[in-house]
Amino acid sequence: MRLLLPLLALCCSGLADAQPFYRDPVHDGAADPVIVRQGHEWVMFYTNRRADLPRENERDVRWVHGTQIGVARSTDGTHWRYEGTAAIPRACTGDTLWAPEVQHFAGRWHMWLTVVPGVFRDWNAPRFIVHLTSDNLKTWQCAERLDLGSDRVIDASVIARPGGGWRLYFNDERRNKAILQADSTDLVHWTPGPQLTTTPGEGPKAFRWKGRWWLVSDAWKGLLVLSSHDGKAWVRQEGHILAEPGKRPTDLAKGQHPDVVVSGNRAWIVYFVHQSGEAEAKTDPEWGRRSVLQIAELRLNGGRLEVDRQTVTQLPRP
Repeated sequence: MRLLLPLLALCCSGLADAQPFYRDPVHDGAADPVIVRQGHEWVMFYTNRRADLPRENERDVRWVHGTQIGVARSTDGTHWRYEGTAAIPRACTGDTLWAPEVQHFAGRWHMWLTVVPGVFRDWNAPRFIVHLTSDNLKTWQCAERLDLGSDRVIDASVIARPGGGWRLYFNDERRNKAILQADSTDLVHWTPGPQLTTTPGEGPKAFRWKGRWWLVSDAWKGLLVLSSHDGKAWVRQEGHILAEPGKRPTDLAKGQHPDVVVSGNRAWIVYFVHQSGEAEAKTDPEWGRRSVLQIAELRLNGGRLEVDRQTVTQLPRP
């Protein structure tokens, strides 16, 4: 594995005002993060895009295929140490792994992972979601492939329902790339439910915060926001958050595919940003494929979910 040491220094320097929250030290293509607390550490899993892979032509998208799941850990919420890629069995997955979702339910760690069975130059391959389990967040075991009624489903987000059971939010590319939901009583069998969005998007993240359910998703022009008092009837918030570029050197594009970390009464959104605005992009036309992770604190203002991406922040100590 080739480590790009200058990039490793950037990702772990702690210069939050000038540098990103996290930068992958191998391929410089961190995306689709999920962060959980394990003891006295934050553990982050993310799609390890191969942003440094040369392309044969502008339509060649092999760089977002053949991807593994990167892992990083932090004891203070600021400095991250890269720990390689997750030990995910190939027996139930494939060559391309995207968008991990990790939760601790019923005494075990669970991961839902988008799988593409191969490395492709276009976007026309099937995709599906698999479920894996772990006792330690390091070694993962195959569980099952989810049957959600489509051959092109991606980007799981899972919550425990207050009345019992679990709910899965996901993107169905056969239904206008809409966000749908499914329910389960055993984390194995899922019953598809209603469609939540009518506009295209991906990367849903559902969470409970300040007495409401929230769901944010990547609308490719910022993040769509839905809220609900009961988890059934959803209200769409006007506009999109993280639609306008930030001002920090590595935060100069729209925010994409987020995770949300709730700790007490506070919540943080961690999102990825393409690097087309960096100085290097002026001389390297491929630089914009690179992506970093950024963080901002969420605010509730008059019932609206808002975020100020200009204010430097970090996760608290776990």
